[in-house]
Amino acid sequence: MKMIDRRTLLGAGAVLGAATALPTALGAAPRAPIVTTTLGRVRGRTEAGLSVFRGVRYGTAERFRAPTAPARSREIVDAAAFGPSAPQRGDRYQPASEDCLFLNVWTPEAKAGGRRPVLVYFHGGAYSGGSVADPLNDGRHLAARGDAVVVTVNHRLNALGYLYLARLDPRFPDSGNLGQLDLILALQWIRDNIAAFGGDPSRVLVFGQSGGGAKIATLMGMPAAEGLFHRAITMSGQQVTASGPLNATARARAYLDGLKATPGDLLDMSVERLVEGLSATDPILGGGVYFGPVLDMKWLTRHPFWPDANPQSNRIPMILGNTRDETRAFIDPRGPKLAGLDWSNLAERIAPELKMDIHPEWVVGQYRQHYPSWSAERIFYAATTAGRSWPGQVLEADARAAAETPTWVYQVDFQSPVEPWRGAPHTIDIPLSFGTLDAQGSITGTGVAARTLSGQVMDAFLAFARSGDPSHAGLPSWPRYRLPDRATMVFDVESRAIDDPRRWERALFARVPYIQPGT
Repeated sequence: MKMIDRRTLLGAGAVLGAATALPTALGAAPRAPIVTTTLGRVRGRTEAGLSVFRGVRYGTAERFRAPTAPARSREIVDAAAFGPSAPQRGDRYQPASEDCLFLNVWTPEAKAGGRRPVLVYFHGGAYSGGSVADPLNDGRHLAARGDAVVVTVNHRLNALGYLYLARLDPRFPDSGNLGQLDLILALQWIRDNIAAFGGDPSRVLVFGQSGGGAKIATLMGMPAAEGLFHRAITMSGQQVTASGPLNATARARAYLDGLKATPGDLLDMSVERLVEGLSATDPILGGGVYFGPVLDMKWLTRHPFWPDANPQSNRIPMILGNTRDETRAFIDPRGPKLAGLDWSNLAERIAPELKMDIHPEWVVGQYRQHYPSWSAERIFYAATTAGRSWPGQVLEADARAAAETPTWVYQVDFQSPVEPWRGAPHTIDIPLSFGTLDAQGSITGTGVAARTLSGQVMDAFLAFARSGDPSHAGLPSWPRYRLPDRATMVFDVESRAIDDPRRWERALFARVPYIQPGT
């Protein structure tokens, strides 16, 4: 395997771009902030009153092996540009490199003693794609609004982060959970260094959307992560169970067969070829091969939320959220899955999207009886949302409520004014929580309603990071989630708390067991 040279090792910022100071009103460049860390001295830049550090290395790793902390640099490391994103299918996030263990920090003051709450974001994209270089994940608004420190983290993905080779080759005992180990190393870096950036290492909130939320749910059951974070928010992301080692091994074999390779061959294979191998067919689910955390009995020794909420994390306050129309983000009404949709084929169309073994014709009949005025298209999106991943979130919230843990739940009902046909889809809570309403990819619009709602969501997240309770003066009362009430904050033009807002749909899909896809 090609070795990483020392210059690359010390920080992506030195390779990807030099610091360019923003001019002040007097024409003089502000002094670039410099912070002493375990990496050495790191130099960021001043932007709109914030100190910003992009591309700070928190780890390094050999292929298919656990990450380690980087060597200390004797020279100042520039942190002016994002580090590389993890290699993945497509070219949306460039540059990309398997040397991708970098994080980014936004802080009102890069100085020790600030004791500010710390909000750490893990990106979505399941376990195979995504990057915090996405403009929706920009931390400046959240840091400035809440006088907080915001950190975003990249890590290894897909085969490089979750290919389980341990049962096929003893040289790779940690494979299958490497992406999780990267995040744990990042949290250790934050524990050891964030005070120097003005943050409070005893008030670390982790939050993540979709796959980022699933990674957090998994971390809540990993002994190596214990004590590294103190509050958690999962946004349309859940991990009730991890992948079993036998299924994970079968997937590894399918991946290797597609590449006509042995585990040892992968060490010298180009990263481009490793990414090409992701097109292998999943032997359990069909479609592209699934990667995710593995119950390897080393790093992950029990499922995150089965048979109950892991006692390790029950003391951690947690918010679980979802959106009202999740699948409108994945399934275009103008695309082939809905072409020619009518009552005669609705059950056939929803069956593969439900991700659970339930009688689709019966489901359609129940919806038509309960909502007689709804169109076939509306039932399609409602059923596929309620029967896809949402039951996993319900199981997690109910498990925490049964354990009498501090838990809150939200649901986003705010309808996109930019693309009305999307409703309140998967990902709409990202710009709302970051305040990036005008960023590329946002569909919230920038009107008064969106700005007001974004302020409510941001202030709830900030209050939660600060105190472990999301309540604040700009939001109606948000009760804890308890059984049987299931109080839920509905974020909308007029936000309000409602008990069990989708009771009928919840009960409908609770008739059959939910099995985490891929596990």
